[in-house]
Amino acid sequence: MLSASAAVIVGLVILVWSADKFVIGAAATARRLGMSPLLVGLTIVAMGTSAPEMFVSAMAALDGAGNLAVGNALGSNITNIALVLGVTALISPIPLQKKLLKKELPLLVLISIIGGLTLADLELNMIDGLILIGAMIVALYLMFQESSESGEAVVEEDEAAEIENTPLSKAVIELLIGLLALMISSKMLVWGATLIAREFGISDLVIGLTIVAIGTSLPELAASVVSALKGHHDIAIGNVIGSNMFNLLTVMPIPGLLAVTQVDALALYRDYAVMMVLTIALLVLFLLSYRKGKLGRIPGAMLTTSFVAYMTTLFFMANQ
Repeated sequence: MLSASAAVIVGLVILVWSADKFVIGAAATARRLGMSPLLVGLTIVAMGTSAPEMFVSAMAALDGAGNLAVGNALGSNITNIALVLGVTALISPIPLQKKLLKKELPLLVLISIIGGLTLADLELNMIDGLILIGAMIVALYLMFQESSESGEAVVEEDEAAEIENTPLSKAVIELLIGLLALMISSKMLVWGATLIAREFGISDLVIGLTIVAIGTSLPELAASVVSALKGHHDIAIGNVIGSNMFNLLTVMPIPGLLAVTQVDALALYRDYAVMMVLTIALLVLFLLSYRKGKLGRIPGAMLTTSFVAYMTTLFFMANQ
């Protein structure tokens, strides 16, 4: 039991560290091989925040814990909206941009609906996985078009400078070290989490929704809080919206692509429902707050409170 807890803690720490190394290494390698900063920002850096979830889901699916992978994707999205954005808004009100209302948020709602349709039969299979991957390609195309029009990619200044200044040899080494560490730490995290779940009689789904989802969302939480404190609010909210899209389109398909996965009914009727309500609530809060020009501390407190309420509900249901 102690070794399982240690595996979860050490796995999470290495996972967060290695994800950063992997993203910078991959982005710098791509940049050195001729990719534009715009394309790097829209693809590698954007998907990089979902790298921990992707690796954890792959390892979980291979270990026969498909529901942990599904819980990870749904739980990470719930955590991103309710905890990450909630805490960020509490620290510093988030200025709202019109383009988020016109494209990104409606696109996130649409992607969330598509994700729900793939779960509707309580099974994830190859066709479901391919539908979600296809939607990811379309979403990337739409985001690339928008950024081409504005000439901007959402990449933090410090991160962009590091990508530009990293030589190819160092970039490849960081990429390989980050990739290896991601694989090892993901395996540790899944092994420890499933062992704890079985010891206490808690389902893989609940472990995925709580320990694993919160742990793999730490990069988003750290990045969003630091971005807000630095005044890069567009990065804070853009990071959450982009990450949620990639969680549904690149993390959730993994169990279905690797093997036919039976999905726990609670994942659809409880957890997906909570994620969908929070996604729509974010859109509504955006509309209500748009005249003020920022997502203030009251909406932040509402989101954070909803996260605490959801976690409390999971705890009581798990102990019944």
